[in-house]
Amino acid sequence: MTVEEGRPWVGDEVMEGRTRAVVTDVRDGVLWLRRVQGGHEWPAQDPERLTVLRTRAQRIAAGEA
Repeated sequence: MTVEEGRPWVGDEVMEGRTRAVVTDVRDGVLWLRRVQGGHEWPAQDPERLTVLRTRAQRIAAGEA
């Protein structure tokens, strides 16, 4: 699977609806998320509608990943 510009990938912080989450994994082509504050994981309902807030690289640079 290749990373496409603007598409979320593992480690990216995203918005799913009104929930801030981090992409934790890709399983069988499905993105899995968890809240930024932690907690359980869930499969992204509509990956095409996820908005990338910060990439993994940006989170690392901020000392948050």
